[in-house]
Amino acid sequence: MPDVRVVSLVPSLTEAVAASVPGALVGATDWCTHPAGLGVARIGGTKNPKVERIVRLAPDLVLANEEENREPDLAALREAGLEVLVTEVRNVPQAFSELERVVTACGAAVPPRWLEEARDTWSRLPEPTTRKTAVVPVWRRPWMVLGQDTFAGDVLARLGVDNLYATHPERYPRIPLPELRAAAPDLVVLPDEPYRFTADDGPEAFEGARCALVSGRHLTWYGPSLTRASQVIAEALRAALR
Repeated sequence: MPDVRVVSLVPSLTEAVAASVPGALVGATDWCTHPAGLGVARIGGTKNPKVERIVRLAPDLVLANEEENREPDLAALREAGLEVLVTEVRNVPQAFSELERVVTACGAAVPPRWLEEARDTWSRLPEPTTRKTAVVPVWRRPWMVLGQDTFAGDVLARLGVDNLYATHPERYPRIPLPELRAAAPDLVVLPDEPYRFTADDGPEAFEGARCALVSGRHLTWYGPSLTRASQVIAEALRAALR
């Protein structure tokens, strides 16, 4: 059995640890859907974890992310005497370095094969021959989009798609729908998380625009999904541009 007992407050890190150090996880959020059938204690959501439940699990390490988790919850865990490792991921290279830091802290003696494969895949991506512009909604009611300095924005940029709101002062600004339409992007990229955009919920708001429905896990998660993310997202983008 692993020497480190781990609770993860981040779905992508849950998947990464489960794939790299089997048996290390003792707790995860209700939103941790990968791997399927993960048999660990559930400790609430990413924004409302059950601190007392986590403390009772007596983990050696709690994994968190500066964007996904709230500082008051992390402070409460520290005050209870738990060690909290907080990741910060704003781009693809940073994702790889943070993932290696996480799996090492959880007991992996060497970087897992999936991480090496993902790093190699992204390092060999060809330079895009053409570039397109996009708006990337992540919520509606109200409409919110990717702004500056986001991991998902960097993923798209490496695939030849430039976020029109990449210079906005906020990371996830609220932008009125008429303004999004007036921006006239080449593409509207609609992931299925955190808001679940579908063929019937999202594209109708951008009548006449080319819309790419993409896997939110492959666009926004940093973990084993990175091994196929460039291929999965690129295929969805190409399909929308045909």
